[in-house]
Amino acid sequence: MATKKHDDHENYPTVLVTKTVTVHPKPLLHHPQQILHLSNLDRQCPMLMYVVFFYKPCFAYQNLSLGSIFNSLKSGLEETLSIWYPAAGRLSLNQADGKLNLWCNNGGAVLAEAVTTAKIIQLGDLSQYKEFFERLAYKPVFQGNFSQMPLIVAQITRFGCGGYSISIGASHSLFDGPATYDFLRAWASNSAILKEKRSTLQIYEPVHERGPLLVGTQHGQQQLTKLPESGSSAPTRGAAAIDHLHQLIKQALAGPDMKFGGSNFSNTGNSNLVLKTFHLSGAMIESLKIKVFGGESRGSFSFSSFELIAAHLWKARTKALGVKKGAMVCLQFAVDLRNKMVPPLPKGFSGNAFVLASIALTAEQLEGSSHEAIIEKIKQAKNSITNDYVIAYNKALDGGAAQGSLPPINELTLVSDWTRMPFHTIDFLHGEAAYVSPLLSPIPQVAYFMQNPNDLRGIGVRIGLPPQFLNAFSHYFLTNLQ
Repeated sequence: MATKKHDDHENYPTVLVTKTVTVHPKPLLHHPQQILHLSNLDRQCPMLMYVVFFYKPCFAYQNLSLGSIFNSLKSGLEETLSIWYPAAGRLSLNQADGKLNLWCNNGGAVLAEAVTTAKIIQLGDLSQYKEFFERLAYKPVFQGNFSQMPLIVAQITRFGCGGYSISIGASHSLFDGPATYDFLRAWASNSAILKEKRSTLQIYEPVHERGPLLVGTQHGQQQLTKLPESGSSAPTRGAAAIDHLHQLIKQALAGPDMKFGGSNFSNTGNSNLVLKTFHLSGAMIESLKIKVFGGESRGSFSFSSFELIAAHLWKARTKALGVKKGAMVCLQFAVDLRNKMVPPLPKGFSGNAFVLASIALTAEQLEGSSHEAIIEKIKQAKNSITNDYVIAYNKALDGGAAQGSLPPINELTLVSDWTRMPFHTIDFLHGEAAYVSPLLSPIPQVAYFMQNPNDLRGIGVRIGLPPQFLNAFSHYFLTNLQ
């Protein structure tokens, strides 16, 4: 997949990879080869997800060679893989049921070293995605065989100005966002570049077994066939996110020429999306709160910045894309289920532990609803994520209801909240990163809510949009924010 080109690739010098090594766990802790059974949540998107850290030139490391930094990162990764040993494995296809599991075979991660004469200042605003960023990432050729694909790849690139980028790609079958954040914090701590190793870093010992999230195993089946939670005599309901997705697909297929939101399906594909980051300062978010509620006391009605911005984005995106008034539209957002399970998942759980919550209205209802009404529905959707919901969601995925390859649907707005994962604070080198940018993902239309390194009360919203709707979205989204 690729986005629509909105930066000239030829304006930047080449990136030359000078070294590539396979990194294995240190032999301090020997982990025998074994199969780690994955959950259906892990199997939704087995591809590599990339982020790139940018560190501007710094006096502290101007005299360090690229080789010494590379070796420190390599040593730190070896030590980290000794604890996070599944990350050194490979995915394995079970021939009996056709499902992916994780083969802990110590196959190793891949670490690359690269140089470029480009200067970081030439890249301009680092929060705005550029196709050049993809060249800062090591991307192994995938020929359809997951057993040959490393689960962790990284590339450190020295810029002509003395700054660095560090890109990391991690299989989404291995980690979700919080687990990736913990893995990278551990790696940075173990690398000890210009700092002492911080053995006191507060990271829980990782728990790699998927346990109660497994379908079809004895332990998992005991969890997934439980009676409804106490106080409820009704049978377990389906997962709203899966049900709503099925309805959206039926709605699209029932339309003339299989149209999605008035646009031909073939014309709304991933290859035509532009990635744009909108910066919402703390002052802008506060201004929206005042305008939405008229400056009056909200009484007992409390809400988070996430709920407010998600409601505002849903209204703006749906209006900008021109969805027909009678069409069903959905807002879906990821909810961490670690504390939603009964009992809760163990601290340090390293697998995928999120499900999608979902709200459905008609486009006309959405446009006519107040922000407060939509926020209330978002809160209700959050509260609906119970142990029963997780059971229903997991079982639905067992039947093949996955979103990993779902093309963009104008009627579906997807949000992923990264604001509790301040990736920019991870100091692989010296101090915080100037910025950490997600690269192009398999579902680029997702709106990522991220911390702003320069405004801790602000939120950066990175979203993929068809180029013909970008101006309209900018207008509707920034209304009441300025």
